[in-house]
Amino acid sequence: MNPFIYSYPVKVCFGEKAAAKNLPAELEKVGPNVLLAYGGGSIKKNGVYDELMGILTESGKTVTEFTGIMSNPTYAKAQEGAVLAKEKNIDFILAVGGGSVIDCCKIISAQAKLDKDIWELEYTDHKQPTEFIPMGAVVTAFGTGAEMNNGAVITNEEKMLKSALWGAFYNFAILDPAYTMTMPMKQVISGTFDSLSHSMETYMGSPREVNLSDEINEATQRNIIRNIRATLKTPDDIRARSELIWAAAMAENGILKIGKATDFQCHMLEHQLGAYTDCNHGQGLAVLHPSLYRHMMPEANRQFARMATEVWGIDPAGKTEAELAADFVDALADFIREIGLPTTFAEMDIPADTDYKAIADSTVLTGGCAKKFTKEELLEVLLECR
Repeated sequence: MNPFIYSYPVKVCFGEKAAAKNLPAELEKVGPNVLLAYGGGSIKKNGVYDELMGILTESGKTVTEFTGIMSNPTYAKAQEGAVLAKEKNIDFILAVGGGSVIDCCKIISAQAKLDKDIWELEYTDHKQPTEFIPMGAVVTAFGTGAEMNNGAVITNEEKMLKSALWGAFYNFAILDPAYTMTMPMKQVISGTFDSLSHSMETYMGSPREVNLSDEINEATQRNIIRNIRATLKTPDDIRARSELIWAAAMAENGILKIGKATDFQCHMLEHQLGAYTDCNHGQGLAVLHPSLYRHMMPEANRQFARMATEVWGIDPAGKTEAELAADFVDALADFIREIGLPTTFAEMDIPADTDYKAIADSTVLTGGCAKKFTKEELLEVLLECR
């Protein structure tokens, strides 16, 4: 296990009625002007908006709404929110939604305190912001675990890059599984596959000898797989939703990463696929993972073989490490088909004339990956996925 320091700033309020039980006390700690940020308006249909507005009003807050945050949030949208936050002298941001809203607000929080463009600050000056508008998150769509970290994935449409920016940590996150019950099932499954992908990408990083973090990770993966199946079988099973919303948080609260360098090569490739196609993130990962993992053999065979036995329950008797590794990739591919996620870009309606070479050439190569990919091999992966 690598040396580490572990400290975590995000307070988690978990369970049914978590907002009613905890949000009033959290709002007492912040100023009067609140930016309520959300996406396309689904929270107005499922009652979440009315509940939160009632709590905000009873807490004496003046609310400014910032709406229309899209999937794959754009840099322009984050800048729009930062301008609004400055104009309205916002004291606190309440982000309500899934990873897109939650990520976008991390950058709004930072940019509103900066005179300099945050993209230039981070990518040209190689500095990170140090002042932020305090924030809270109310999670209504789980999978990314975005409420648990300060990284944001933002699409810069001018630069054709979907990249990480570093913003604020949330003061608190409210995780009420009941809020997720009206999510479309396709969104549930793609989001939870992202949780599984986060876990696998962390697991595949170095060191490659299994440590305590990896064994916790194996349990997290088993939990996600089991509860995706349970949710598909019984969509109104709130127990399964509770497990999945906490598994998403576990995948990104740093615990699985303790003592490890992470991989995330699949995420980097999918991010650029998203920059060029605006595709669904979880679906893109589902298509890419099996192909990318086959290219990672034999360098990754040790960890693949262990996941075969410890996560997927494959009997190792009479099998070589290479055979178990191949069994793991096959089991993952079969599971993707089982839960109804796409297995090709064509199934995602990604245009046939997509510039895959540009996608590969602009993808970040991650140092923690078991295999040191070239841009040419990433292009091979993309072409195999068509």
